Amino acid sequence: MKPQEKTPADFDVVIVGGGIVGLSLACELAATDFSVAVVERNELKAIAEPPDCRVSAINRFALQRFKQSGVWRSPLVQRACIFDKMFVWDQTGAGQIQFDSVELGLSELGVIIENYILQHMLLETVTAAQNISCFCPAEIASIDYRPKAGGQSVSTVELSSGLRLCAALLVGADGVKSKIREIASIQRSQQPYQQFGLVCNVATAESHQNTAWQCFMPTGPLAFLPLYNGYSSIVWTLDDDLAQSRMALSDEEFKRVLAEESQYRLGEITDLSQRFLFPLSHGHATEYVRQGLALIGDAAHSIHPLAGQGANLGIADAAALADVICTARAAGRQWSALHTLSKYQRQRKGANRLMEMSMTGFKELFGQNNAIVSELRNAGLSLVDHLPAVKYRIIRQALGA
Repeated sequence: MKPQEKTPADFDVVIVGGGIVGLSLACELAATDFSVAVVERNELKAIAEPPDCRVSAINRFALQRFKQSGVWRSPLVQRACIFDKMFVWDQTGAGQIQFDSVELGLSELGVIIENYILQHMLLETVTAAQNISCFCPAEIASIDYRPKAGGQSVSTVELSSGLRLCAALLVGADGVKSKIREIASIQRSQQPYQQFGLVCNVATAESHQNTAWQCFMPTGPLAFLPLYNGYSSIVWTLDDDLAQSRMALSDEEFKRVLAEESQYRLGEITDLSQRFLFPLSHGHATEYVRQGLALIGDAAHSIHPLAGQGANLGIADAAALADVICTARAAGRQWSALHTLSKYQRQRKGANRLMEMSMTGFKELFGQNNAIVSELRNAGLSLVDHLPAVKYRIIRQALGA
């Protein structure tokens, strides 16, 4: 990390937010002729065992971008668990569908990795880049955003240390409660699902077989995601009251209930980590860009976690924004101008909105405990499982391929 001198520092791009998405954008811009600053308020926690409960399912598109930027050369890649199969079933019937990488002619479907481990991997690439400066931990004292129509805007981010970071492009990768979105006066819808995500790690009597297992039930989807050490990461969507009651169970009772609800797909639960709850919601910014400003990741959109696509959408945002501004700069065009940044919005907004609506639709469809709907739902799953062309199209979309 470069010294935080109390003098103005000029950058082409200042990224506010050093999570997975913000660091992904920085990695995309590493070794380019852009000067980049990343500002993150929280210090990244030290690497430790056992694995953390917050994980992401990284798809093939994101993996390809990480390999291109050198992120996947990190020794920490051993903490990623490749999964080559997905098995999805409906608890209320016999409907099920399986995706196999071999059938698709792929080496894998994706990887499951702890969020903070991926951040460490991204940060290794960022700190090794000569054109990137990291300010972490660093509190932002003020942001001065002054769009200049027809010319290059200059935004100033002042840190609590007194250092002022000036940039032609200000990027908000600072999450659902984005300060960057707020100072740009961009509106964002926000609808709570009245549900929580319960996360923990478990050991099971039977191997996870490098398979992502997901059970749809009226109370919400339950996923067993394979981890590198043989454990599985649990992501269980539950209505508010049920989530609280599940959290109140003793460890032994919770293990029993979890095994029963998953219909003992992986046998008994033999070990259990601490459990955590986080509220679920979805929403979308009305716009992703302004003159000299762009939003990526949760600052622009958030979706239901049932398909594990949240991080992938943000990584795709970062890749698209980097491609747009790099292409414009190489062509000698105004790369931070609204008309250029609008290309990024056109590429990503429709795709992100479609995924948001799809996940909300799935949540509603599988959350209905109606006998007729259940019968149709199960029949649909089984039908798709026997239609290779349809299965192929579904999974290729999810993989970003």
